[in-house]
Amino acid sequence: MTRVLTSERRGPSSGGKATSAVVFVHGYGADGSDLLGLADPLGPHLPNTVFFAPDAPEQSVANPFGYQWFPIPWIDGSSEEQARAGLLAAADDFNAFLDGILEKEGLTPDALALVGFSQGTMLSLHVAPRRAQPVGALVGFSGRLLAPELLGAETISRPPVLLVHGDQDDVVPVASMPEAADALVAEGFETYSHISKGTAHGIAHDGLSLALSFLRDKLPG
Repeated sequence: MTRVLTSERRGPSSGGKATSAVVFVHGYGADGSDLLGLADPLGPHLPNTVFFAPDAPEQSVANPFGYQWFPIPWIDGSSEEQARAGLLAAADDFNAFLDGILEKEGLTPDALALVGFSQGTMLSLHVAPRRAQPVGALVGFSGRLLAPELLGAETISRPPVLLVHGDQDDVVPVASMPEAADALVAEGFETYSHISKGTAHGIAHDGLSLALSFLRDKLPG
């Protein structure tokens, strides 16, 4: 049984019907509003895009004021089995949420983009390749690809991917980016990557600018 995700909706700034949708996928211990502010700089350049920022389905163990998509053993003391089960459950919830957006907004999968941060990137990189039809774009900030050894056997669709990581990230090592990129390229994904110099575990201006260009190139309208 899937859990209903609470989400905020913003746009389109044109005031007309949306021709594309961007879903922000927040990190561990945060919430949807943590990323929804990115719609402010992106929206004017994507005027026909509607933005969503759901909250993860579980209260965070590490931060009772935030949420988590799934447990992280080295942070909250959960087991690897609990983390894997949590990931699979969150994937079901997230897929149902994405399907709901496509239906309500009258959009096709190629008009949908995922923009993840940290654990949100991990979830997005797990979900997108396993969907029946490819989403239009996936942008992953400061994350990693979980279980890359399963990618070959479980990939169904191959959306274009942009990975961005800060070279001073002390939460998710920057080495996680080339590891993910190499695995994606090996499986035939159109993959781009960028290192933000002097950036810790966050989203820098250069990375956001690249993300905007990527979304404008890949999304319709």
